[in-house]
Amino acid sequence: MKETKLILVRHGQSVYNLENRFTGWSDVDLSEQGIKEAKEVGKILKKHKIYPDICFTSWLKRAIHTAQIALNELEWEQIDVKRSYKLNERHYGAWQQRDKDEVRKEVGDEHFLAVRRGYDVAPPPLDANDARAASHEKKYANFNSKDLPLCESLKDTKERVVEYFESSLKEELQKQKNVFVSAHGNSLRALVMHLEQISKEEVVNLEIPTGEIIVYFFDEDIKITKKEILL
Repeated sequence: MKETKLILVRHGQSVYNLENRFTGWSDVDLSEQGIKEAKEVGKILKKHKIYPDICFTSWLKRAIHTAQIALNELEWEQIDVKRSYKLNERHYGAWQQRDKDEVRKEVGDEHFLAVRRGYDVAPPPLDANDARAASHEKKYANFNSKDLPLCESLKDTKERVVEYFESSLKEELQKQKNVFVSAHGNSLRALVMHLEQISKEEVVNLEIPTGEIIVYFFDEDIKITKKEILL
């Protein structure tokens, strides 16, 4: 049986990454640097002769466009692409779209880091009537507003990401397909935490830079045999 790969890519730098803002579910696009990083992903995959069989992204265009650009660079655009809001970035609540340094000054270093890097501390929620709430976006029109988060901790994000991994991504790996996932810093932190059984104390130190490629190799029992970070 062949070795199966799970290729995880954090999207390229977004406009809000560049501006040092919390992004969360805000649907902003890639910066010029982010476009370059996405192209580099494709070039690196080609160099290592890694050709996925199926692609998954979130519903946010910075992840969608990273996948599109990378697959174009790889000359491998024929594969199926599935999208799910369950791979969306963590919802940063009332901090979304705000300057990170301003928020840090307001709440202090300790609370800022507990929310930003901790496991079960959430930012303050958005008001449901706030224009930044997902319920005001067309793409979520068919959702019950009660099912859309107004803020999330990493723990909350992990619950939806792991559920999606177990119900969708794992099924493709079991079919011996190489799976490419273009997602976000915290949705990928949550998935890596699950795959590697990282504790909530250790996850504080886990950072996934924009454009980073993590490749997991699985045996036929979907047990990890090897991990590589491609640079």
